[in-house]
Parts: sequence; C-alpha cells; structure tokens
Amino acid sequence: MLQPMHDHALQFAPVSSKLSAVAQTRVFESIRDIGSEAWNACFADEVEDYDCLLAIEDAGIAGFAFRYVTVVENGRLLAAMPAFLTDYQLDTTLEEGRLRQILRRIRQHFTRFLTLKLACLGSPCTENGVAGFHPSVLERRKSDLFSLLLSGFEHYARTNGCSLIGIKDVPEPVTKTFEAVFNSRAFAGIPGLPTAWLNVDFDSIDTYMARLSSGTRKDMRRKMKSFDHVRIENKADFGDLLPQVMALYHDTRNRSEWQFEELTPEYFAGILRQMHGRSFCTFYYVGDQLLACNLLVHNENTLIDKFFCMNSAEGRAHNLYYLSWFTNLRHCLEQGMTRYQSGQAYYENKIRLGSQLTRNTMYFKHRNPVVQWALRLASPLFAADETLKDAS
Repeated sequence: MLQPMHDHALQFAPVSSKLSAVAQTRVFESIRDIGSEAWNACFADEVEDYDCLLAIEDAGIAGFAFRYVTVVENGRLLAAMPAFLTDYQLDTTLEEGRLRQILRRIRQHFTRFLTLKLACLGSPCTENGVAGFHPSVLERRKSDLFSLLLSGFEHYARTNGCSLIGIKDVPEPVTKTFEAVFNSRAFAGIPGLPTAWLNVDFDSIDTYMARLSSGTRKDMRRKMKSFDHVRIENKADFGDLLPQVMALYHDTRNRSEWQFEELTPEYFAGILRQMHGRSFCTFYYVGDQLLACNLLVHNENTLIDKFFCMNSAEGRAHNLYYLSWFTNLRHCLEQGMTRYQSGQAYYENKIRLGSQLTRNTMYFKHRNPVVQWALRLASPLFAADETLKDAS
C-alpha cells in the first residue's frame, strides 16, 4: 500500500474513460513515499528494484531530479515507471567528428544551444525503460494503464516547463507490445544502444568455450593465463577503497565517447548498501595495485554487470576485461544463475564471446509540432550506433 503523501509531491492526470473512475496518475518526488512493497509488487522479476532506485535517488547525481510515475486505483499501485528531469543536450549521442566539434564551439558562446529541458521515463542509471504492473492487472488492460501513465507524465512535464518528453531504452519486446500506444500519442522512436546478454545454459567453462569459434577459444585460453598473475577479491562494501574505485571510474568514463550522467561515490557505496546480499564488487589486483573493479547486481537468476572500471594501460596488459568476463560466468555457474547481462557498449567483444543483443528504442516528443517535425527529420544524426549488424 502507498505511503501517505504531501500534496506538493504529486500531480494528477485526467482519468481515461476506458479505466475505472478512481484510476489516476500520481507523480512522486521520492520512491520512499511509495514504499518497497508496493513498488516491488509491480517489478517482481526486476533486478534493479526499489532498493536500486533508492540508491540512485540518494546518490546526489548532479543535474538530475528523479521522479516516480504511477497509476493508482483504490489505493493500490497498478502501474509504475521511474523518471527524471534534466537539461538534455541533443548531441549527447552524436558520434565524434567535425559536426560535434562545430556544435561544441557554438555552445561556448550560446550555452543553451541544442539544450532542452527533458522529462524522461526510465532511469539514467538502470538497464531499461520498462513499466511495471501489479500482478493482478490483466494483459488486456496494460495498454490502457500505460497510456494513462504517459498522459499523466506529459501533464506533469508541461506543468514543470519541460518541452521535450522522452522514454529511455525501451527493449524490443516492450516496443512491440505498446507500439499502438506510442503511435497514438505521437512519440517518435530512434535506435538506442542495445543490451548484451548471455544465456548461462552450460554446465562448465569448458562447455562454454567449446561453443566459441576456434580462433576465439585459442585467444581466450591465452588471455586466461593472466589469472596466474592477478589476485581477485569479492567485497560487499568498498571500505577505504572507494577513492581508488572513483579514480578508476573516471579513467574509464573519460575514455567513453558518450557521457550522460556522472556517477558519485554515494552511488557506488549506496548500491552495495541498499542492495546488500544482491550486489557485490569484484576487485582485480596485480601485486598490491588495484587495477580494476567490477560492480555487479543480481537476483536468483540474473547477474548484471553494472560497471567495469579499469586502469587502461595496465589493465589491458593483464587482460582484465576478459578475466572479469570469465570470473562473472563462474559466479553464475556457482550460484545457479541462468543469465549474464553485460550491458551496453563494447559489442564486438561481447558478440564474439557468445552474447545476444536486444534492441532498445529511445522515444521522444516535443510539445511544439514544428520542432517535433524537425527533430524527427534530424533524428538519424542523434541515434546511438546499435552495432547490430555484427549480431546477425
């Protein structure tokens, strides 16, 4: 059941004629006001549940205001999605090149150029943008509830001066389920970065290796010899290692072509604290030097690699990315997990190692129809590179 709320922390959407007269959309400013029981009931199979979102909310990530959009009926939470408000630079996903350099120079003189106030469903720090539904909700009702949720969020966005509305990283199965809803509400879609995952349907690393190409097997066996020189530790908290972890994180982030949110020490520490028993960090040492760390979250069936942070030069010399891959697969085998989700980016290696990719779509809608038309026209420039051609 929802926690009592103060009036300033919620908005109400118009009620759909297809739904019960008491169904209404509420936007909460803190997930604490919803409560873990009500939220998790709608996301029963999600690894990144209430505790994960609470850690994100408390992390103090600059430039983001987190929200939680819900549909409530007779005091029961029937549908929900996390959301956020931020100033969004449209060239965030633009590939490095002359055009992006020109846009940077323009922004030096006009700081708001190609920057819009964005209200976005999904979270900048989770794997996908997925709506959750109470287990009592029938399949035939989900589209209507999702439409009501979108209607309420659009109303909230207008009230808070957001000209651009988005939905982040909607996976392909969800896109197909709610395609009519997206179309009816005039959302445009562009390709996002896909999610890489591997079915752990083998009984040993040797069985897994046998499925790889002969060239990959030979290369992996050579790289795995680095295990002889690397010390690996799993920890449930960072202790006094957090400053070193953040240094590795920033080293890794600075090498990334696309940068959206910048994570904080409170985020890393908060994930391990809030998701105690369902998260850990793996540390990779050579001698006494920490060269890499890997933050992971999980439930009984799925292990998600959230962040692999590495000292670039020395980490590569010891093949730490590949060592982390096999370390994580061994953890899945030991714990009986059936899915290893290695996230977004670095697809060439992941496909080579047997991963499959699920397409994600980013949806957007501008309040001004003329601007929306222009954004649709220019959207191929800002689409993330899916790198899916290698998966066929």
